[in-house]
Amino acid sequence: MPIHRKKRAPYEIKMPLTSLIDIVFLLLIYFLLTTNFLVDEGIKIKLPQAKASAPQTEQEITIFVDSNGQAFIAGQQVVLSELYDRLKDMIGEKEDMLVVIRADRSVILNSAVKVMDVAKAAGAGRLCLATEKDF
Repeated sequence: MPIHRKKRAPYEIKMPLTSLIDIVFLLLIYFLLTTNFLVDEGIKIKLPQAKASAPQTEQEITIFVDSNGQAFIAGQQVVLSELYDRLKDMIGEKEDMLVVIRADRSVILNSAVKVMDVAKAAGAGRLCLATEKDF
């Protein structure tokens, strides 16, 4: 009498996905936290370095001063005589508006001071000279 064996289904190999998903989420969180999403706009300048610099988080008006002493607002070159009127319009009636001067480290100090004087005369409540954090 012939004996027929029951055929067993082959073993299924299952990969544990729970631990892999955990690792993927941890990597995603790590890269999101360590990535710097701030993009500096404007003119390519090298800022002076300072040990006590702190990031600015409030709304501001940024004026770039390149190494030749030329002023830029929103990527457009502005002559010092026009800078006053442009800043006056941008500041409006906000008495406590922050104006950030991002001057190249090789610029002659006199050029940066002239831009600061024009900003103060236009009604800027606070002035700030941007620096890079010295590591």
